Amino acid sequence: MPANEVLAIFMFVSFILLVFSGFPVAWLLGGLAVLFSAFAIVLEIDLGLSTGLDWAYTSLTVDRIWNVMENWVMVALPMFILMGLLLDRSGIANQLMTSFARLFGGVRGGLAVTVTVIGLLLAATTGIIGASVVLLALLGLPAMLQQNYDKSLAAGTVCAVGTLGILIPPSIMLVLMADRMSMSVGDLFLGAVFPGALLGGLYITYLLIVGWLRPQAAPASPNQDFDWPAVLDLFKAILPPAFLILAVLGSIFAGIATPTEAAGVGAAGALLLAILKRQMNRQVMTEVLQETTRTTAFIFGVLLGATAFSLVLRGLGGDELIERALLSLPFGPTGIIICILLATFILGFFLDWIELTLIVLPLVAPVVANLGFDPVWFTILFAVCLQTSFLTPPVGFAIFYLKGVAPAGIDVVTIYRGVLPFIVLQLIGMLVIFNFAGLVTWLPAQAYG
Repeated sequence: MPANEVLAIFMFVSFILLVFSGFPVAWLLGGLAVLFSAFAIVLEIDLGLSTGLDWAYTSLTVDRIWNVMENWVMVALPMFILMGLLLDRSGIANQLMTSFARLFGGVRGGLAVTVTVIGLLLAATTGIIGASVVLLALLGLPAMLQQNYDKSLAAGTVCAVGTLGILIPPSIMLVLMADRMSMSVGDLFLGAVFPGALLGGLYITYLLIVGWLRPQAAPASPNQDFDWPAVLDLFKAILPPAFLILAVLGSIFAGIATPTEAAGVGAAGALLLAILKRQMNRQVMTEVLQETTRTTAFIFGVLLGATAFSLVLRGLGGDELIERALLSLPFGPTGIIICILLATFILGFFLDWIELTLIVLPLVAPVVANLGFDPVWFTILFAVCLQTSFLTPPVGFAIFYLKGVAPAGIDVVTIYRGVLPFIVLQLIGMLVIFNFAGLVTWLPAQAYG
C-alpha cells in the first residue's frame, strides 16, 4: 500500500480514537491536520516517499479558511441560532403547551401528542436541539409525570421530539450541509419538509397506539373535555410562530429572500415577538447574545478545523481510497448506499453530527453522485441518519440535555430505555424515504423545476 494511503488510514482512525479523549474537537481536527501534514512532508521531501503533500499544497489551507470566512450563506447560522434562543425566551412554547393540553388532554396519550406537536412547531422555528430538548423537558416532562405517564415513555418522547429541530427547516445542519456539498439551501429545506412531517407522524401514531394498548402508560387527563374556547386559545397561541415560520420559510421558497436574508427576518421577528410578550429586558438580551456567540463560535471552530482536516486527508488520497473501497464492495448501487448509511449510523454512536457532516459526508458524496443517485435525496437521507446520533449512547447529546434538567427519578437508564422505540421509528422513517425518493425530491422539483 502506498505511503499516502497508509497515512490517510492512520489519520482517520486517529481522529475516531482521539474523540474519546475529551479534547475539543476543533483543536483535535486542526492538530491532526498539522501533524499528518508534517509527517507527509518529511516522507515526501526527506525520505523520497510519494505522499502527495508538499508545502505548496498545505498552503491551500489558508485559502480554504478564507473561503469559509467570506461565505455569505454561513451568516445564516448565527441568525437562526439567535432566532431560536429568542423564541425560547418569548414564552410562546409555554402558551402552546397550555392550549394544546386543553384540546388533546382528554385522549389517551394526548399529553405526549401535545409535546410532539409543540416540538414540531419549535423545530420549525428554532433548529437548536439543546434549546428544544430543555424547553420540552421543563414544560412537558413534569406534566406527563404528574399525570402518571410511564417514565421511560415520557423521557423518550421529550428526547426524540427535541431532535426534530436538526432536520425540519430552518435547520442549521442543512445550512452546513448545503455549504459542504455546494448545494442550494432552499432545495434541502424543501426536501426535508415531508421527511420531517413523516417522522412527526410516526411519533404521534406510536404514542396513540401506546395509549390504546397500554392505558396505564399514557393515561388521559381527567376533567379535560373538548370546548370551543380551547380551540380559540390554541389559534391565538399558534398564530405568532406560524407567522414567523411563514415569513422565514415562505420567503426562501418563494425566492423573495436568500436563506441569509430570511434568517435575518426570522431573528428580527423573534425579537419583536419577545418584546410584544414582554419577555425581553437587558439581562435576557445579554444572555441570548452570549449564548448565540458561544454556539456560533463552537460550530465555526469545528468547521475551520474540519476544513484543514479534510484538505489534508484529500491530499493524502483519502477520498479516492474511500471511493475505491466502497465501489469494490460486492453489492450493487443500492447495497453501497445501505453500507454508507449503516456506517454513518454506527459512527453516530461515537461522533457528533457536526463531525459526521464535515468529515464523512464530503467523502462519500462523490461516490453517491457517481452511482447516479439524486444528491438532495441522499443528503436528506444522511441527515435523517444523523438525527439518530442524538439518541444513541454513549454520545447521545439529547439524552444528556434531558438528564441535566430532568426531575428526580429520571436516570440515564430510564432515558435510554425510553428512546429505543423512537430510534426504531427513525430507522423506519429512513426505510420509507429510501424506498420513496419522491418524498424528498417532489417538492424541490415543483418549486424550482
